[in-house]
Amino acid sequence: MRLPDDWRSAAPGPRMPTVDEVDFRALYQKTKYVVETADGWSLMMTRYRPVKQPFPQPLFGEVLLLVHGFSQNRHAWTSGQFVKNLLFFGVDIHILELRGHGKSSVAFQRERAARFRRPLPPDLDYGWDIDSYFLYDLPAAVSGVKRITRRDRIFYCGHSMGGMLGYGYAGIHDDFEGLITIGSPADLGRGFFLLKALAMSAPALASAIDMTLVGLNTQSRLGHLGRSLLSRGAQVVNKELGKRLAPQEDHRDTQFKYVPVDTWLKYAEKQLARAEGHPLYERLAARINRLSNPARVSAQDIRWLLREGGEREPRKVLEQFARWIRRGEMVCYRTDYDFKRGFSKIAIPMAIIFGDLDPLASVESTRSVYRAAKSEYLLWRPVKGNSHIELTMGHDIRQICYDIKNLMEYARTHRAQARTPVLPRIR
Repeated sequence: MRLPDDWRSAAPGPRMPTVDEVDFRALYQKTKYVVETADGWSLMMTRYRPVKQPFPQPLFGEVLLLVHGFSQNRHAWTSGQFVKNLLFFGVDIHILELRGHGKSSVAFQRERAARFRRPLPPDLDYGWDIDSYFLYDLPAAVSGVKRITRRDRIFYCGHSMGGMLGYGYAGIHDDFEGLITIGSPADLGRGFFLLKALAMSAPALASAIDMTLVGLNTQSRLGHLGRSLLSRGAQVVNKELGKRLAPQEDHRDTQFKYVPVDTWLKYAEKQLARAEGHPLYERLAARINRLSNPARVSAQDIRWLLREGGEREPRKVLEQFARWIRRGEMVCYRTDYDFKRGFSKIAIPMAIIFGDLDPLASVESTRSVYRAAKSEYLLWRPVKGNSHIELTMGHDIRQICYDIKNLMEYARTHRAQARTPVLPRIR
């Protein structure tokens, strides 16, 4: 090969930095905006708008909606380097927090209702279910992102339950340009005996909790009544004594409306903090949180997520999940829409990513959507050594983000082209 005469004096091009060498804060402008659901909820959206960099950003301005999973919030995506890796490519990121989670909290609804003098959502007191997420929250978020970005179609990425909602949505809507699911089963409970056993026992367990609360509430009510009668009798003799004996507050029955996942996770974080640095740390971590592999995520990140990323989840959400598992279905009960029947309608580029150690989303529990989908670009990939949680915050997210990048580049390349011959599926 002949070199040009001036090859020695040719100046090399600028060096491409790695994502680790770039300051995270230089990659984005962060804003927040609110979307309104058709049933009266105000949901908070967090946007990381990319800033143009001196190095190539192959996906600059491409819009991606991120949706968290069960009992999580925006921190599922921000605990590690997930958002940073996508911003490095120039992706315009919008994070939805489902009703009752994170900044879309119950307190936020009360604040908005007082500010705009409007009624509170009818299901505010933890009365919503998965159908609420599917029929109201997701459409409101998709519509809001499209409006803000002036796009007709957007990319979607969901973790766990967020991905399951994406499966259902993509089967009946044409808003998505591409779909990525991370740790999202299509047959919840398949291959996971413990989860199936819990789902089978859920009705009996819920009834036992309700009966226990009835007994405790009756005992509390009688105690409150007794103190009230004693107070009234004492006031006849001494008013001051009667006031001191009076109940401090009105009696309220305790009801099983939600599962305090946030409290449990914070307790788990404290136990991990005590054990950190001890030779038995990884064993304890595995016992407390079986959905993560401590070898593939930093202890600091997992503790931060446990402390900040957990949310209460309504009883109705758990009951709907349990019903899905018992019946082997994924159904929106308010409309009778069967998510699984919609799998064959998915023709957009899709990536199904899961950990090979994940008991929730596995080869067995994701196979049906992979086989049914008609996507020309279809990635179905286990991530070695990963379980469920670290997929969005662990040591292997760089490869996962490259999987997302490849899908988005494929979709963009074929955006204005006619349909190409069917490509081999990537496994």
